[in-house]
Amino acid sequence: MSESKSLSEPKSQQHRFKRDFPDQIPPREKLQQNGAVSLSDDELLAILLRVGISGESVLELSRRLLHEYGGLTGLSRVPFDELCQVRGLGEAKASQLKAALEMGRRLLVANPEARSTVRSPNDIVGMLMLEMNQLEQEVLKVVLLNTKNQIIRIIEVYRGTLMSSNVRVAELFREAIRQNATSIIMAHNHPSGDPTPSADDVRVTGDVQKAGKLMDIELLDHLVIGHQRFISMREKGLGFNE
Repeated sequence: MSESKSLSEPKSQQHRFKRDFPDQIPPREKLQQNGAVSLSDDELLAILLRVGISGESVLELSRRLLHEYGGLTGLSRVPFDELCQVRGLGEAKASQLKAALEMGRRLLVANPEARSTVRSPNDIVGMLMLEMNQLEQEVLKVVLLNTKNQIIRIIEVYRGTLMSSNVRVAELFREAIRQNATSIIMAHNHPSGDPTPSADDVRVTGDVQKAGKLMDIELLDHLVIGHQRFISMREKGLGFNE
């Protein structure tokens, strides 16, 4: 048997895949014709899952999963053991799904420094949301920026409960000084999913802003990230004394 045949999908599964899409272009063919960007989330998921179950096409299964778990981001937070128990999945499909979602997450966060100039809080949140809204403990990151608001580097400076007594301001600025950064943006997550800043968040922000002024490194913002939500403390006027 040739290599191409040995790696091809069994004809029975090809027939089942096409059977699930009698009145439309199957996602795999749509991808081949128009590229992956043309596919919706449920169509991408359908390609991963390949086949549905009795009484439910693979596209219907995909839509159910996305609806029940709040989209791809919500699905990525579901523990593997729980996914295995979902009707229509099992260990094999759950493994494929977890692997694909993790690959996407790693691709997104692999080189955030190479992205474009920061013009608004959304630019930073877009880089950090997928990674940080899944964390089970608080993580504080600092974005180092040059005079053109271009990212020099993103560093993790703290992991644990973010309290003013625990966060050392010197740690936030050490790498900024080494990299000759002219400004920084702080970002940390709330594992509860609620991005409402705490009193400690406000105090830390004020302390960092004061220290930055002494070193001529401006604190542009402090972002608090929850589940698919975030708050810009500068926009809310929390901790910043202009």
